[in-house]
Amino acid sequence: MRSVVNLTAGCLTLAYAGYAEARSYPIHAFDGAWHLIFEMRSGSCDPSYNFDVNISNGNISHPNLVRFRGRVSRTGAVRASVTVQDKHAAGAGRLTPTSGTGSWSGYSGAARCSGVWKATKV
Repeated sequence: MRSVVNLTAGCLTLAYAGYAEARSYPIHAFDGAWHLIFEMRSGSCDPSYNFDVNISNGNISHPNLVRFRGRVSRTGAVRASVTVQDKHAAGAGRLTPTSGTGSWSGYSGAARCSGVWKATKV
């Protein structure tokens, strides 16, 4: 009986260790650091912006942009928006495991603008 208890405890320990190890990998296929480049195609905003974001469990975040919201679905569809002072932009597109593209529109003060964005996994 004692060996059955020890065997069961050993199996549970191995199963838990395997679960803990599996949880250390990204939960979401797109999790990780990404570099974004935004290019203006029409309007009178700044011609380009670029910054890095992090995706964790499909949620997109930036450490210095408090009013930044974004989400990536398990299929790679992405939607995000950001507001900084009098500037706002919202966009959508698609990610692959290593890159992505999409479009955005927004404003800077009274100026309206729109363009495209590109993403690269870092």
